[in-house]
Amino acid sequence: MTVFIQIAQFVLIISILVILHELGHFIPAKLFKTKVEKFYLFFDYKFSLFKKKIGDTVYGIGWIPFGGYVKIAGMIDESMDREQMKLPPKSWEFRSKPAWQRLIIMLGGVTVNFFLAWFIYSALLITNGDTYIDNDKLTYGIYVDEIGEKLGLKKGDKVISVDDKKIEKFDNLPFDILLGDKMTVNRNGRTVSFELKDEVKKLVLESQGKGFIDLAFPAVIDSVIPNSHASRAKLMKGDQIIMVNNVPTDYWIDLVKKIQGTKKDTLNLVVKRNSNIISLKVFVPDSSRIGITPKSYDFIKTDKYTFAQSIPKGFSQTIDILVKQVRQFKLIFNKKTKGYKHVKGPIGIVSMMPPTWNWLFIWKFTAMFSVWLAFLNLLPIPALDGGHIVFLLYEMISGRPATEKVMEMAQIAGFIIVMSLMLLVFGSDIYHLIFG
Repeated sequence: MTVFIQIAQFVLIISILVILHELGHFIPAKLFKTKVEKFYLFFDYKFSLFKKKIGDTVYGIGWIPFGGYVKIAGMIDESMDREQMKLPPKSWEFRSKPAWQRLIIMLGGVTVNFFLAWFIYSALLITNGDTYIDNDKLTYGIYVDEIGEKLGLKKGDKVISVDDKKIEKFDNLPFDILLGDKMTVNRNGRTVSFELKDEVKKLVLESQGKGFIDLAFPAVIDSVIPNSHASRAKLMKGDQIIMVNNVPTDYWIDLVKKIQGTKKDTLNLVVKRNSNIISLKVFVPDSSRIGITPKSYDFIKTDKYTFAQSIPKGFSQTIDILVKQVRQFKLIFNKKTKGYKHVKGPIGIVSMMPPTWNWLFIWKFTAMFSVWLAFLNLLPIPALDGGHIVFLLYEMISGRPATEKVMEMAQIAGFIIVMSLMLLVFGSDIYHLIFG
């Protein structure tokens, strides 16, 4: 059932993005009286799950759920309809329209993607505000594992900036570190700066970023479950665990690691209770759960926005996501980080979906992915919108269009490039699915 819910959320997100992207091409094409022969959600190789002709256009749903398309008459695209292109141009064909109209039609998809993200981010700010972990509230600093220490961080560090940009949201910090070159922290009252090395970022990517940096707070108990092993050991609310098996325990995560590393054995605890230091023993069962919860700390901050404030803030969030997505290519194509090994395709993305239906996640992911699609489609690769735009700009500047032969060859080359990238991504997905 969990996998079904994850797939359903992914299909909904893709459907929204594809339909709106293709509408971005469809609407200006219709406004400029250009015939649109097909409007498809997903691809319909050989057959369709559904199709219905309304006016000049066949609307349908294909069976290959990896995108969609509009087929515009008189346009050299992935359909490679050579028979139509051999005939004299008709007034309602794409090739008969002025270059500026064709440019608007081709820009329509990415424009819709950008404005969709802007709209979603602005709407979420109005309805939910912007909730995040406030870096300034991290009184006890950060917690890092062995990989975090290799980056140059220490437990208890208070992060000041990455690449001289002040860190306000802890939520963004892992990604900022991966994209950054220099980090500055407050370490025991001293300001320390160090280089973020690509060799260690590779280790972060290999671990999928899990645990290399986290929130630090003391091992103080908030509650003890009745009749649990902790209860039988006489642990109480407010107790601070300061030592486990004669090893100092400064943070809650240290305690958790000790418990998880122990099964069917006893831990010797040194506990600070009020002003007293006492020793206790607790048995850890096979489940590695003893029945305690941590004291909560108010690290969360929510910024509220009015309608007028949400519009510029939503725009800045969209631009910020776009900039980060462009910058991540330095990770993907870096020989030291080997980020290309961790690129996710549809299978990997499905695994990122929450196990229960989550509308907030759906809208946030839709906005992020919409920006990503806008950027990808603007890449100057034939078979993508960006490739068509390059040829149109060439025509507008030079005053003459590229020949149909050149356009066809470019379209074939672009199709091979896109399909090769898709195969690489799917291959990576399948490899990680099988081998983890």
